[in-house]
Amino acid sequence: MDVEGQNSNHQNQDTAPQMSKGLRRALIVLNCVLMALGNTGGPLLLRLYFRSGGKRQWLSSWLETGGWPFIFVPLLITYLHRRRRRRCQLRPGNQHPTKLFFITPRLFLACAFIGLFIGLDDFLYAYGLSFLPVSTSSLLISTQLAFTAFFAFLIVKLKFSPYSINSVALLTVGAVILGLHVSSDRPDNVTRGQYYLGFILTLGAAALYGLILPLVELMYSKAKQAITYTLVMEMQLVMGFFATAFCTVGMLVNKDFQVTFFLFLGFHDCQVDSSGRVLSHAIPREARHFELGEFRYYVVLVWNAVFWQFFYLGTVGVIFCVNTLLAGILIAVFIPVTEVLGVVFFKENFSSEKGVALGLSLWGLASYSYGEYRQEKDKKDKATPSDQGA
Repeated sequence: MDVEGQNSNHQNQDTAPQMSKGLRRALIVLNCVLMALGNTGGPLLLRLYFRSGGKRQWLSSWLETGGWPFIFVPLLITYLHRRRRRRCQLRPGNQHPTKLFFITPRLFLACAFIGLFIGLDDFLYAYGLSFLPVSTSSLLISTQLAFTAFFAFLIVKLKFSPYSINSVALLTVGAVILGLHVSSDRPDNVTRGQYYLGFILTLGAAALYGLILPLVELMYSKAKQAITYTLVMEMQLVMGFFATAFCTVGMLVNKDFQVTFFLFLGFHDCQVDSSGRVLSHAIPREARHFELGEFRYYVVLVWNAVFWQFFYLGTVGVIFCVNTLLAGILIAVFIPVTEVLGVVFFKENFSSEKGVALGLSLWGLASYSYGEYRQEKDKKDKATPSDQGA
């Protein structure tokens, strides 16, 4: 479902016209790259944090969307570009201020609502991961593709082709195979009750994100204004802010608020006893005991936030340029890729099951890509006779 060409009857002068095919393809490639970086780098850095001595689950949850201020950089660049282009086009004496932002109150409220869902999804994912092995967590998270397909059919009336159905089936089978190599699922330091809790939380995170993706596409289609990539970034900024606010409130309730809020301001949280006496500084103490060193501890935290922001920005961009199903498929494709990178960087064992899952995932992506190619070719073939007759 392509929505970038939807224009409002009250379109303002600052709104960009319908994008060219070349620009659209460039944005598709850019957003797929962002998704690839975020979908692999985010989990790897999070795994590195826990492997090297990190234990703060709320902090890892907060960092998944805490990088939202980085979106101000491309937004500033696009604003300066619009202002310079506008000055070149308008005649002297007929100057009007360039719009600072395009998002309307209606879209702002919708983004805030979805942002709270994303914050809840961060919470479910982070806490579920703390109780489950990585392979089991990956297996459960990959089921979001099935949830995405189901909710996309209900919410945005997405039509399935034989190629997309084949792609979903291949990716689902690959995800199942990916988790079959685990001989003993439950970690030694996790109780049976915690294991089942992690199972439920992670499956809930997959289902919730499967709902979020079609809701984003529905928001695009109901925007009642032209959807430009600048507006997409503004919407992601709002969603990231409210998702982070959700996690921040959770940290406040959990008395873990200062961990991230003051992290970049140079302050650190403290553990206190029942009487309020300061016992120790949690973040500096964890940094000092970090296996990679204190400086690299903060580097891991910052880049974790950056890579997760790549993931979210790339996801909404793929939905903007193509559709929800491709976003869900790319997320599923990079799950076994993350496992391969884990083998490379963390020297994990690469089993035959992981190889089969990777092959099926790449096959699924190829199936979907070929289906999109055939669909575009059929559209061109149908449009050619009418053009010649005109």
